[in-house]
Amino acid sequence: MNGMQARRPIDSDTLEADYLIETPLELARVADVMAGEQSSGTFVRVANESDALRARSRANVLRIEELEAAAQPSLLSAWLTRQRMPGPWRRARVTLSFPLANIGANLPTLAATVAGNLYDLGEVTGMRLLSLRLPAVYRARFELPRHGVAGTRALTQVSGRPMIGTIIKPNVGLSAMETAALVRELCEAGVDFIKDDEVCANPAHAPLTERVRAVMSEVRAYRERSGRPVMVAFNITDDIDAMRRHAELVEREGGSCVMASINWCGFSAIQTLRRATPLVLHAHRNGYGMMSRDPALGMSFQAYQTLWRLAGVDHMHVHGLAGKFAQSDAEVIESARDCAAPLAPGCNDSVLPAFSSGQWAGTAPATFDAVHSTDLLFMCGGGILAHPDGPAAGVTSVREAWAAVQAGTPLAIHAENVPELRRALTFFGGRS
Repeated sequence: MNGMQARRPIDSDTLEADYLIETPLELARVADVMAGEQSSGTFVRVANESDALRARSRANVLRIEELEAAAQPSLLSAWLTRQRMPGPWRRARVTLSFPLANIGANLPTLAATVAGNLYDLGEVTGMRLLSLRLPAVYRARFELPRHGVAGTRALTQVSGRPMIGTIIKPNVGLSAMETAALVRELCEAGVDFIKDDEVCANPAHAPLTERVRAVMSEVRAYRERSGRPVMVAFNITDDIDAMRRHAELVEREGGSCVMASINWCGFSAIQTLRRATPLVLHAHRNGYGMMSRDPALGMSFQAYQTLWRLAGVDHMHVHGLAGKFAQSDAEVIESARDCAAPLAPGCNDSVLPAFSSGQWAGTAPATFDAVHSTDLLFMCGGGILAHPDGPAAGVTSVREAWAAVQAGTPLAIHAENVPELRRALTFFGGRS
């Protein structure tokens, strides 16, 4: 279900959320329970809960669109079992409208409102948050990306093509100095962006302080030699005080970007980090699969990225086409389009979609054909670092693949005069 379908403008004092629900009960009754549970109501009227107060603070059911029923319940519900409630298991798309006065400019409370106890309701055997729509006046109360697409292009001096990146795996045992040596090689090869792996933040074999200083020494030296900057996203995931210290170190050393595992840091920590640093904030979504893989549970990427963009991140991971993870190509494509879409009418707040997971030169054509844009970060870990002729050849293979794509030339034809691309097509193509 596409959360970006056209809708009428929403009221300036409400936000709208779309849900997929599954229940054996009357749909209107369940939608009403949802609206009450997440605003003014509980299962009984409480003391001092006047009609006037309910009218002011209660969420409203705007639409119910019944869909095809399910043959079996998607999830178990002890409440329904106690009620001895049989099927059929009706499904519907439900749209709720929430009063913003209940929430304010409070991102954790916003998340608790649209994605909180709804998941625990006994009346449902399926509950998925599909999409969110915000009025412009409400979006303006939250952080904007400091850099986004245009700012990242300016800092990397890349225009007219995707930014090409890779992922260093210092958690395989590379020391800080060994990591820096690989960074030097990648810079010389022409890479635009280098990031840490999400499970490597401050390991004993490559402490973050040592790694930042060693890597940035090479990045600065390369810029002095070539005039070309390379962006490095250091993984500073930690408690908030440590993240601020780490970001300050990266800034002092001349770095331009930091990365955080947003799901595990939390909304408040990422908001605090955003306000504390002028650096590009690269949002790694590891853990999102537990929220998204079951089609009857969790949330879709449109809603997920809306919440995190309100925290002010600049880049969002969307995974990759024909990648190694479970997401379908259609989901990856829609996620990239979500990143480019404004969160509210008139807002210039798009973020850079970061394609990764099993990407290499051979996935460039499908990526370009799908998104019809070069405003993206195309990251290849093994697709660059495992190239049979070395990382430098890996970078060349990916850059030349994108040159061919943008010229409308098939990769096999372009590879006739580019040995690095030819080797990549043979090596990685035979493994897919």
